[in-house]
Amino acid sequence: MAQSTAFSSLASKNVVVRYAAALIAVAIALELGRLANPLAGSVVGYALVFLSLAFASWYCGVGPSVVVAILGIAGLEFWVAPVGTLQAVSDYAILGLLVLAAVFAMIIVMGESRRRENMKLVQARGELEHRVKDRTAALDRANQGLSELTARLMQLQDDERRRIAREMHDSIGQTLAALTMNLTRVSADIESLNKTARTVEDSLALAQEVNKEVRTVSYLLHPPLLDESGLASAVRWYVDGFAERSQIRIHVDIPEDFGRLRQEMEIALFRIVQECLTNIHRHSGSQVAAIHLSRSASEVLLLIEDRGVGVPPEKIDDVATDGTPGVGIRGMRERMRQLHGSLVVHSSGKGTTVEARLPIKNQVAAESPEVAA
Repeated sequence: MAQSTAFSSLASKNVVVRYAAALIAVAIALELGRLANPLAGSVVGYALVFLSLAFASWYCGVGPSVVVAILGIAGLEFWVAPVGTLQAVSDYAILGLLVLAAVFAMIIVMGESRRRENMKLVQARGELEHRVKDRTAALDRANQGLSELTARLMQLQDDERRRIAREMHDSIGQTLAALTMNLTRVSADIESLNKTARTVEDSLALAQEVNKEVRTVSYLLHPPLLDESGLASAVRWYVDGFAERSQIRIHVDIPEDFGRLRQEMEIALFRIVQECLTNIHRHSGSQVAAIHLSRSASEVLLLIEDRGVGVPPEKIDDVATDGTPGVGIRGMRERMRQLHGSLVVHSSGKGTTVEARLPIKNQVAAESPEVAA
């Protein structure tokens, strides 16, 4: 069908091609009919000429079809099954020629009608393909804009987390430290007043607890170790605290010489560790987990495994840490995609494995890590 359409398109643009194809078709039909005439009679020749006329009328147009009809009639009478001279042609033969000419005319009319309809279909198809290309290009531009917006949103989210962490550490943390010192002094001065002392001690304990919580939240939002010591130290610190809070035994496998990566790569991998451990605690029911972090000359590989209930394949993309757009597995995949990496989730009834890969070829790790203010 595709070849037929291509020939129709070519023939419609080139008159020489139409006439050449028609002449070749009728010549082949007459020659084959002449060769078959001693064995099968003139029936084969008539059938082949009919086919050549049908071909010409469908694909070549009215002019070539008329030429084929004239050559076909003449060839049938004087080449395929010659009757001698024109004087030898009987009235019956003339009547047969007229009937044959009428049939050929009907074939030409029907073929031309079909050819015109076919050309309309070809033109409509071309217009449709052009529209599809335009819509596809518009969709690609929209997807590119959405991708850039998503990347910018994630960057702003990380920057805002870092700013909030610094503000909490620098302002609220310092204020609570001063309050703790004041309450400590007051507690020492009024030891004689038991009731007041107990109240002050309770207040001191509360202030210390708030100070501890503020520091913990600040570190969770953006651990200073991530800027000061790198990804490996930040992951070990976070896993120690998470294991203590969740009572999940977590095995960490990170080479001592892991080194530093670019800042955005370290942030992306650390967020994946955070969100995966949170999902394990909230959804999997697993009491154990394992984190493997390694690097080669070309890529960084992060594997996070548990032995929980697993996640059905159709619900993997819906698993999120808190139901907010941009987090969970979709958020992790987007982070990897922005850095030209990949994230694959394997899950069964015996556990879940998250595999994240980031290319580091031609990328230089940070030589002087940013120090949190």
